Amino acid sequence: MDTLFFKNFYQDISKISKLLNYKALSKIIEELILLRKRKGRLFLIGIGGSAANCSHAVNDFRKICQIDAYTPTDNVSELTARINDEGWKTCFSEWLKISQMNKKDILFIFSVGGGSKSKKVSENIIYAIDYAKKKRCKVISTIGKKTGYAFKKSNIVMLIPEVNKKFITPYCESFQSVIWHSIVSHPKLMRNKTKW
Repeated sequence: MDTLFFKNFYQDISKISKLLNYKALSKIIEELILLRKRKGRLFLIGIGGSAANCSHAVNDFRKICQIDAYTPTDNVSELTARINDEGWKTCFSEWLKISQMNKKDILFIFSVGGGSKSKKVSENIIYAIDYAKKKRCKVISTIGKKTGYAFKKSNIVMLIPEVNKKFITPYCESFQSVIWHSIVSHPKLMRNKTKW
């Protein structure tokens, strides 16, 4: 069996790991320590595979770090009702309004592209970022593109280096998981150890 594809794939993964911005990670840790001290909430937003990552990350931030964390995609009934009745663009921002997002909170974006007004892609992320900014909340993003809205509007950006355009989505969504696991495992944030 030909193994060249896998060899190249995992060599790319190794390259990305070496190119990550560790200073940005440290800044994220500092912001999350302050968030927990002031009893703020962490709202995670993503679409598709990134939405699934948000759900898993909510569990880890709550259980391992004792940070009050939520994602709107965990409530499929409310999410789909909002999309049906109010539209895709505002499904996250309206959820944040009902959650009474305020300046003590942080919005954390998981996205490949980070949204684009001109391309009309991930506009619900754009609306969520704008709402967070209106409420004077900090925005943190783990993304794969410098051209997206999240890259331009976030306070802290954890950019996943683009080493192969063909695989930007799988690499980006995979590294979202690696990145949040490194964050929740940091000794300054971790309060409860994992079982294994």
